[in-house]
Amino acid sequence: MARKILEIDESKCDGCGECIPSCHEGAIGLVGGKARLVSDALCDGLGACLGECPQDAIRITEREAADFDERAVALRLERLRPPAPARRAPLPLMQEPAAAAGGCPGSRSRAFPAREPPPMREQAHDGASASELTHWPVQIELVSPRAPWLEGADLLVAADCVPFAYAEFHRDFLSGRRVLVGCPKLDDVEGYVEKLAELFRTASPRSVTVVRMEVPCCAGIASATKEAVRRSGGSFPCLESTIGVQGSRLS
Repeated sequence: MARKILEIDESKCDGCGECIPSCHEGAIGLVGGKARLVSDALCDGLGACLGECPQDAIRITEREAADFDERAVALRLERLRPPAPARRAPLPLMQEPAAAAGGCPGSRSRAFPAREPPPMREQAHDGASASELTHWPVQIELVSPRAPWLEGADLLVAADCVPFAYAEFHRDFLSGRRVLVGCPKLDDVEGYVEKLAELFRTASPRSVTVVRMEVPCCAGIASATKEAVRRSGGSFPCLESTIGVQGSRLS
């Protein structure tokens, strides 16, 4: 049956392998010095690998392909998993080993040391921090491209983990912007591209800012937004910021 699936342009691929760790099904491997789709049945078509290729050789296409097979994925990951050492000393907190080949770094369990509470900040009159959110809904799939509050606005496209990780999200990113939220790992990335491209054409925003997490799979929301800008033909600036999993602003 026809479904969304990975496509690699071998003429662009230089064999760097940067796409491989971002595929948590292990569907990508190096064959003859080029990244290849190992098997159609291993690719879920969600596009976690999008945005990881420096040569822009990866895209999601729709074609006839075997159904995604979770059992085949489990067997593939088991074969890729390196053998455990006979003995090892326990590692200190925050120094867990890297994910096994084909695993998703964004899914790795992490515990963070306790931190001192931040200094008291200016608060609203009711004692709560003031929200900078000016509209609803916020999910990309739910926002109408013709919503009047989008027209000529400064837009913020945010991965939905960012507000949980970055304490100053409202002050540093949301203030003065209209926000669109999504998850490139769990949602349809190509659907994002189509929806955002229509929205950009209709709303003619002043600017677009993308804010994502540092984990590789989150690069999909940045690449989807940039592709949507390209398809829309817009000339507005598109900026990108990255948030670390411990809440630091990396860029």
